[in-house]
Amino acid sequence: MLPRSNREIPGEKRDVDGYNVEIGLNRLIRAANLTALAIIAFLLTYLTSLSIRIDRESHQDDARPSDVILVMGAAQYRGQPSPVLKLRLDHAVQLYRKRLAPYILTTGGPGGDPSFTEAGVGRSYLIDRGIPAESIIVEDQGDSTGMSLSAAAEILRRMGLRSCIVVSDGYHIFRVRRVLQQEGFTAYGSPRQSGEIGPLKLWWQCFKQAIGYGLGRIGVRV
Repeated sequence: MLPRSNREIPGEKRDVDGYNVEIGLNRLIRAANLTALAIIAFLLTYLTSLSIRIDRESHQDDARPSDVILVMGAAQYRGQPSPVLKLRLDHAVQLYRKRLAPYILTTGGPGGDPSFTEAGVGRSYLIDRGIPAESIIVEDQGDSTGMSLSAAAEILRRMGLRSCIVVSDGYHIFRVRRVLQQEGFTAYGSPRQSGEIGPLKLWWQCFKQAIGYGLGRIGVRV
């Protein structure tokens, strides 16, 4: 009779193979989890660092003579600008009256209201404030920052305008400037007068803009 160590026990090889497969699967799952955690840690570090840069730039006003003042759209209510849009437009009026640019470009599509567009409401508001109609350019198709900037860039190219002052909320300007720079334009930032916003909300806004900027870098326009 063969020693026990040399005898083949029915089912033993199958159990060993199954055990080895289970070990292999556990190792793969562990490696996948570690990889996922590393990617998440990298993304959070990147977005946090970018958010800090966005927050720092949000307080800088480097407006200087340019071809056009570009006002990023915001909500409008039945043909009237929201408080945020009003502040942006008022700031654009101040820059125009300082003769920093001969044109103001308003942006923004319907935003859920088919009767009005953010850009159209902005145009009417500017005219009421004494801005000549011929000095106002309108981009009224975009329903997101990315789409508005793409359409605005095409308008600026057709008109031969190469530099602009971006007017928006401070935390928004970082992303807008980078998109315009990637399109070949010289862009300066001039944040509108800040309203009441707490530090946590400001940080969250900066973080959201960091996400939007990151998505834009991989071709997703938001």
